[in-house]
Amino acid sequence: GVQTALALGVARQFVLLGFIDDDAAKAGQTINGADIMTPAEVPAAVQRMGVTDILLAMPTVGRARRNEIIDSLRDLPVHVRTLPGMGDLAAGRVTMQDVQELDVEDLLGRAPVPPNPDLLARHLAGQTVLVTGAGGSIGGELCRQIILERPRHLVLVDHNEFGLYAIHGELLGLCAEAALPVQLTPLLGSVRNYERMKEICRHHRPFTIYHAAAYKHVPMVESNPTEGVLNNVLGTLNVARVAIETAVANFVLISTDKAVRPTNVMGATKRMAELVLQALAASPRVRFCAPDGAAGPELPNPTRFSMVRFGNVLGSSGSVVPLFRKQLLAGGPVTVTHADVTRYFMTIPEAAQLVLQAGAMAEGGDVFVLDMGEPVKIIDLARRMVKLSGLSVRDAEHPDGDIDIQVIGLRPGEKLYEELLIGDDPTPTAHPRIMKAREQFVSWGELEKTLMKLRQAAIGNDAAAIRNIFMQLVSGYAPEQESPVA
Repeated sequence: GVQTALALGVARQFVLLGFIDDDAAKAGQTINGADIMTPAEVPAAVQRMGVTDILLAMPTVGRARRNEIIDSLRDLPVHVRTLPGMGDLAAGRVTMQDVQELDVEDLLGRAPVPPNPDLLARHLAGQTVLVTGAGGSIGGELCRQIILERPRHLVLVDHNEFGLYAIHGELLGLCAEAALPVQLTPLLGSVRNYERMKEICRHHRPFTIYHAAAYKHVPMVESNPTEGVLNNVLGTLNVARVAIETAVANFVLISTDKAVRPTNVMGATKRMAELVLQALAASPRVRFCAPDGAAGPELPNPTRFSMVRFGNVLGSSGSVVPLFRKQLLAGGPVTVTHADVTRYFMTIPEAAQLVLQAGAMAEGGDVFVLDMGEPVKIIDLARRMVKLSGLSVRDAEHPDGDIDIQVIGLRPGEKLYEELLIGDDPTPTAHPRIMKAREQFVSWGELEKTLMKLRQAAIGNDAAAIRNIFMQLVSGYAPEQESPVA
């Protein structure tokens, strides 16, 4: 407490009015003239003293207790933020300038799913691992988690130069800080370029590929369907083909709940990518055709393919949390597309750990899904963020509130709710929160003919033909409207 009082005094960013402590024996005492109060006394103190901010200095408290405390403060007109740990303050490693907004885990309202260390290390320790889309939100977090398991070599592939530069620099720092003996190789390249991907895999010989490269933003892919197909479907086929041709042992696709009965092109492309892997996984030997239809040689298939489906990732690029924070800083309004929209949420580390653990349990052709708890109403998340920012919602009942929440209408291809399963009766796995879906698929011989038609439609920028193919092959695909083609 003394350290906190001194740090606050030096910073002059805040005026210290008091401390809150669960220990009733400390109530009524003072630290540097500031009263110590119990949690029950906080609402009255906020009103009496005009408190504007409450800083949480609880780096070691459990997630359940932390959520209880945050919930108890939610209806107070205060801005709730996170204070660095007292040890870091005292040592000078951080200052009061490091006061942060609440973690996305605080907004999730549930404890993150803990990882199984044995599953995390499998297929990683001492191996060469390749991650496509390494510069993205999920790909980057996969890389951060992978290096902790001490692979021999991590190959980072991305077509975004700055994204690749940024994650490579960060990983170099993490490896140096933790003395991790991991060789890092950043490579520019697009999954759409078959020859480039084959060159990379021939040279580096990865044991496992995590395929995170994809276009993921629903409205963007909806208005650029041909690019979505070329990247998400045919790009996945390129990397999967290269994996077989260069004898990669394991291939894990990062998929999405939007692949289930999709109403949008992005979801349909991801389900098509799943179908590619399911068909290849069921083929002990496989033959790939050239674009002109000429059949190539028959190859043995040594690769174990699997895919991992999860919902929205809190804090990832383009997700609602950064958007809401930006809107709050601008004074509102906070925008939601529909009052009844719900989504499953998880944190970026949860998503990455799920991918690594599920891939370790793969037998071939597996579609893994996470028990993500209850879906969250987006409008409730918006209200929670407004209140935890010390502001109030302005509506018909509270015309003098601070922030409007506006309903702006569903975007093209957007669903009110998402699902994780197409079929029924998922089977359990060695991880209590990871399930295995039972999804139907088509044979490689049948699917490849359709993929050739899809390639021609994409090259010809024929959005209508693309949608027709999706309607024939993707279970439950029901486009809501024709979208403009870029």
